[in-house]
Amino acid sequence: MNQSEKEEESARNGSGKGEKDQSWVPKIIKKKVCTTFLEDSQSNGDRCQCGSERAAHSSSATGDFFGSAVVSQWDTAVHTSEYPTDAFGEVEFAGAGRRHSHFLRLSCDTPASLVYSIMTVHWGLPPPNLVVSVMGGGGREKVKSWVRDVLRQGLVLAAQSTGAWIMTGGLKEGVGHCVGEAVRDHVAAASSPSQSKVVAIGVAPWGLVANRQQLVNAQGSFPARYYIQNTSHDSCYLDNNYQAFLLVDDGSVGHRGGETNFITNMEDYISNQRTGIWGSGNIEIPVLCMLISGEASVLKRMDMSLKKATPWLVLDGSGPAADMISELLDDLSPAASPADGDVRDSSTAELRNRTKEIIKKHFPAEKVLEKLVDRALSIYQNRALITVFHGDQDSPDDFDTVLLKALVRACRQMSSDASEYTEELKLAVAWNRVDIAKSELFNGDIQWQYEALKDCMTDALVNNKPQFVRVFIENGLNILEYLTYQRLESLYQSLSDSSLAYSLLQKWLRERHSLVAMSPHSPDSPEKKSKKSLKVPPNVRELSLYEVSRLLGELFGGMCQPFYYSVLDLDPGASNRKAAKQLNKLQADGAYGKRSCNHPWASLFIWAVLQNRSEMAIYFWEMAGESVLSALCACKMLRELCKLENETETKLSIKELAQKFETLAHDTFSACYQSSESRSFTLLIRTSPVWGGVTCLQMAMAADARLFFSHDGVQTLLSQIWWGDMNSRTEVWKLVASFLMPPLIYTNLINFREHQVRHTDSLEGPSTATAALSLADLTRHTEEDSRPEDGHHGESDHPDGGGEETPFSLADITQAEEDAEEYAALKKDPKGAKSNLNKHPFMLQRWRQFWFAPVTSFLGNVLMYFLFLFLFAYVLLVEFKPPPPEGPAHIEYLLYFWVFTLVCEEFRQSFFVGNTGLCQSMSLYIQDMWNKFDLTAIMLFCVGLVCRMFPWSYEFGRSVLCVDYMVFTLRLIHIFAINKQLGPKIIIVGKMVKDVFFFLFFLGVWLMAYGVANQALLYSYDPRPYWVFRRVFYRPYLHIYGQIPLDEIDAYRRGDKPCTNNVTLIHEGAEPCPQSEANWLVLILLSVYLLVTNVLLLNLLIAMFSYTFSKVQEHSDVHWKFQRYNLIVEYHSRPCLAPPFIIFSHLHLFIKRSIRKVPSTKIKHFMLELRGRKASRLNTWEAVQKEILLSTQSKKVRDSDTERLKRTSAKVDNVLKQMAEIREHDRRLRMLESETWSRPPPPHQPDGAVRNGA
Repeated sequence: MNQSEKEEESARNGSGKGEKDQSWVPKIIKKKVCTTFLEDSQSNGDRCQCGSERAAHSSSATGDFFGSAVVSQWDTAVHTSEYPTDAFGEVEFAGAGRRHSHFLRLSCDTPASLVYSIMTVHWGLPPPNLVVSVMGGGGREKVKSWVRDVLRQGLVLAAQSTGAWIMTGGLKEGVGHCVGEAVRDHVAAASSPSQSKVVAIGVAPWGLVANRQQLVNAQGSFPARYYIQNTSHDSCYLDNNYQAFLLVDDGSVGHRGGETNFITNMEDYISNQRTGIWGSGNIEIPVLCMLISGEASVLKRMDMSLKKATPWLVLDGSGPAADMISELLDDLSPAASPADGDVRDSSTAELRNRTKEIIKKHFPAEKVLEKLVDRALSIYQNRALITVFHGDQDSPDDFDTVLLKALVRACRQMSSDASEYTEELKLAVAWNRVDIAKSELFNGDIQWQYEALKDCMTDALVNNKPQFVRVFIENGLNILEYLTYQRLESLYQSLSDSSLAYSLLQKWLRERHSLVAMSPHSPDSPEKKSKKSLKVPPNVRELSLYEVSRLLGELFGGMCQPFYYSVLDLDPGASNRKAAKQLNKLQADGAYGKRSCNHPWASLFIWAVLQNRSEMAIYFWEMAGESVLSALCACKMLRELCKLENETETKLSIKELAQKFETLAHDTFSACYQSSESRSFTLLIRTSPVWGGVTCLQMAMAADARLFFSHDGVQTLLSQIWWGDMNSRTEVWKLVASFLMPPLIYTNLINFREHQVRHTDSLEGPSTATAALSLADLTRHTEEDSRPEDGHHGESDHPDGGGEETPFSLADITQAEEDAEEYAALKKDPKGAKSNLNKHPFMLQRWRQFWFAPVTSFLGNVLMYFLFLFLFAYVLLVEFKPPPPEGPAHIEYLLYFWVFTLVCEEFRQSFFVGNTGLCQSMSLYIQDMWNKFDLTAIMLFCVGLVCRMFPWSYEFGRSVLCVDYMVFTLRLIHIFAINKQLGPKIIIVGKMVKDVFFFLFFLGVWLMAYGVANQALLYSYDPRPYWVFRRVFYRPYLHIYGQIPLDEIDAYRRGDKPCTNNVTLIHEGAEPCPQSEANWLVLILLSVYLLVTNVLLLNLLIAMFSYTFSKVQEHSDVHWKFQRYNLIVEYHSRPCLAPPFIIFSHLHLFIKRSIRKVPSTKIKHFMLELRGRKASRLNTWEAVQKEILLSTQSKKVRDSDTERLKRTSAKVDNVLKQMAEIREHDRRLRMLESETWSRPPPPHQPDGAVRNGA
């Protein structure tokens, strides 16, 4: 590591310190001081050639007479020495009223890499996408008005739109002052802070800055107060409109040009850095020098810069140097050269004479012209890097396009194998100017190839430029060919280290490395082990898709199958250590990375969502399939990320994006539901191979998508599942009657749907067709579709994919799920599926249709639960006998058996519902509040049962059972949550309970404060803890309800109650006498306490209840519909028999699962796996509905008043611009006509005379 790299590393490390702790700056940044006094011949010996007075030099500098006698010309490299800088920090401009600016005094030999690191890392300046270095126009030279317009309307706006740095002298003089004013005006006119971020940097000679001593402070200035005198003319004061100042010190004072070498090196270094986040762009930062006017000395600066291949933009007509360069390029055209080779090889005397005449014309005061001629010819040799902006022809509004074309010319010169359009596209992407790309590059004239777009596509993805991603896809980029697994991993590796997703992925990466490090080594020799440890491929230590899969598994809570495991050839059931070892071997090989991604749009969608990139994520959602499920998955991921995020602003943006995706899912499903109800039902229960085998209903439940669940289509599906094959409008009394008298189900008391009705298409109207859906048919159609076509089971030729026959039905799945053997038989004998479906006789089929419906299971559980509560109450009130051997009674044993069946059902729900692991099943079970209620009730019952069996704990056990009865009774609240009227009210009550807890907190504070003070004032001594507790807490609580014992509190109303002040008697149990000394204070405290509790706190509670009611009432229906899903799923998965008869169902399930090994299909609730053409048709239909929705929304936006106003404003601006151009052309024509008429005709001369004169 060389010295500059060490200093740059020190600068990066120093940036981690506090703002005021910058003691590291003088250690790496130096200043220059003149160490040799060389007398200036024009100063009478009082001034050195460096510009400083004799007194400003040290004694050693003024005493070196030998050195001053030998050397006649002062040189900064020879006659100066470097010392630690003494001017750095922040500068505050007195009276300017703006934020502080950074400044740094540095030697002209300071490495550019060190300065750039300080500016971007420590000062916090955003890395540029472009650097425009403005030259010329210094001193008191007046700047023309059109040049000011170019700076204000062209340069500053282009810098803002491209993210550029503007580098000038930074002084209140010439062009630098004009740039500062343009930046000031732009910041003042910006409508948002993001539009005002124009970075202007001043690079000026330290010895030229006025009042520079105000900046000197060896410890740094935070800030240094800088005063500017009110001067009418330009001066060398710092301009307060710049964000940063680099004050280059070459040891001279009052001399210009000392910063030339430094700024040239700085431009060259920046041009070798890369654009984008952390240098992730695919092009180097473009640097452009801009020449405005200028003196002859600027030619040296221009020549040095051109030799380093830095492009220049010259403003013709702005002043001497710029005009001279423009005329030089016009007159010395390549055609005028003797040969087509370099100018230096063909520089004849005639060419030098013409160059000398041009220089004399623009710089008549210059005496030594030979050096200027050589520089001019050297500049002309690099003419391909120079672009001329003609102020009288080009508009300032097109200045950004001019900058782009100037840089493209330079890129074409430096890269001969790159086409002009590719380089122009790279610059447009770096500047995020999609408007230029559309108008200039993607207008239909250029046929773009994949190779030309892939690098720019990566740049646009990494740096969050979704508009360019859209343009690339629309213009020929094949996403299937572009997105390989290796490129997907590189996208994850490019995440910003400040993002939450990056920190989570790094956590999983560290865990993988630790697992591999802790794993036992293979039985190799120690030498082989050491060699293996030394030769670990670097890609093994980078982020992989395995970490992404672990992160997605954490966000989805394990409800999805692992992502990317099939790509990595990993077993989903393998341990983390085994998977990590296998992954390291796979990464070392790297073969999987070259394969194309199976689902590229979904992968990019996940990548964008994890970074909370709203616009890009929505675009990828539009391009991906399975729109409803994709939006719900994004909602789930974002809400899980929101729980882990700590920053408030980021958390709010994540919440907004999650709500936006939930709305998109709701609107898309609404469009699907309006198009076809039956297909939309299939959409809800279809498992997705892209999203790990989940369904829309499962993901919506996990994502807490209450708005989605409130949709009528979702509720209609849930109602059909709830009622099974029965009519959803069946009255409750009919269900109860059929439940109590089962033969009634064979009458016409309850209407049942028949299987034949399901295939009548929509002949009986939409309501009949909708009500006729059932999941048994859905299963049957799926099995038929999974078989290859044999000519006998062909599908309909309906253009929509079979009309209403292909959408599937939803209620009969209970039959298929309860009878797994029948389901397997259907799979083995597909040809007999239709006959097997109706193989049951009518009596058995109707029996199954009634008893296997979830509503029947719910009704049976409700009736039997009321009977259980009646039995429990009867035992507690009548038949609760003493402990053995006298008790318990026989009916109490029945109660014990009943609770045992409840325990068996809870055990089944916790371990045998769902296809997840044991720990995850327990976790999901505990998360439900009502499951916690059930566990509490069962544990209390067990405790009471054990205690009532022993005489010493009999009464305690009875008390526990009494409390347990209350818990069992409150469980009815959950049962009645299914009711449409009671459900929303239960939700409101639940919200109000939370308000009560807040009220109790405030009440407890006042109650303790008053209770303790009241007890201490009334009773000076009372050693009975029980009575103290009652008087401190219980009695003040009763005061709220009006129970105030004035005979104890008020001394004037006390009766002749027996009491004593004898401590001995009090210890024996006598009542102590109340004290009356502070009776007035007791009454005051009572009054204040009643005022606060009865008036203030109670009214506060009422207000909280009112607010909660009004707030929840608006959305209570939405909350109820969301919670209704859980109840339906619960009773859909329950056996049809209710406790205590449910024990027979449990025995039946035990025999099927444990002995006969029949797999359960009911654990999947209502999940449908579609394959083949049915899946393709459903996806196509969903995509069409999404496109219709997006088109409708886009049309609404276009027809809005805001968009109309924007279009009208753009048209008016265009008309005004054309009118201005017409007026300008008219003015020029009039001037040309006036000059033509006023010019006298030339006298007639012979041809020879004319030639001699020429």
